[in-house]
Amino acid sequence: MRSACHAILALLLVGCADSEAASSDSDQSLNSSAASAPSTSEVAFDGELTQGGWIRGTVPVDTAAAELGGESLEIINSEFFAAFDRDSGGSTDLVVTLNSGEVIEQTLTISPRNWRIERVNVARRSGGPSEAFMKRRRPELEAIWNARQEQTGSDGWTQDFIWPVKGRISGRFGSQRIYRGEPGSYHSGLDIAPGNGVPFVSPADGVVVLARTGFSLEGGLIIIDHGMGLNSAFLHASKIAVSEGDTVRQGQYIGNVGSSGRATGPHLHWSIKWNNARLDPLLFVGPQN
Repeated sequence: MRSACHAILALLLVGCADSEAASSDSDQSLNSSAASAPSTSEVAFDGELTQGGWIRGTVPVDTAAAELGGESLEIINSEFFAAFDRDSGGSTDLVVTLNSGEVIEQTLTISPRNWRIERVNVARRSGGPSEAFMKRRRPELEAIWNARQEQTGSDGWTQDFIWPVKGRISGRFGSQRIYRGEPGSYHSGLDIAPGNGVPFVSPADGVVVLARTGFSLEGGLIIIDHGMGLNSAFLHASKIAVSEGDTVRQGQYIGNVGSSGRATGPHLHWSIKWNNARLDPLLFVGPQN
């Protein structure tokens, strides 16, 4: 995955009996719970250590478990992926436990973002959605939830993501309105407006876990699982060219831009989630060259 500012950290731990763990040349220190025979362990990662960002890295081959901020991480061939929600705090702990019981712990600093906030002098609309709307909406939400729980074993998460389509950015991730001091929901994806009917592609390898038309808000909706709890959703499609269960490759045509569902004009809304964290697609791709 391309990033505007790669943070490449090699976290070295040398555990010696009756001595403190030696640290790397960086300012960040490592701690071990073991004081046993001498051993050398390494954790390395790179990515975007910021709100809505991500990291991808490796752990020692004898790793028993790993977690970020108390959330268990899946480890495949000593590799892991993790990410930071839009509203992540300023720091979180990466903890790796080895089979020996030795623990490698690192506090990660998560940089804040200056979100595009619009303050409007009108009251937020009172009352929730009607029961008639929710009768239609509940099955849609259940289908989306179930799709995002699927674990397909895709390794698309290991790739540098590409743009699904290029065009004018009409909406940015994280932007939000404040109604007389009361915050509304923030924008959960990136809106790209290349024109109605323009084809778009999969940004990375994956498996299609949802591909349906007629959703009340999303319209034509495609969700692709990239593995490791990472998935992409594409909203408002005018045409869907894939089916649920299809394996897709990076750059493969999957649909056409439209304005189906609740949309003010033709655009592709691209959102990315890792487990329950919402991420900024701009942090997964390079500039539109």
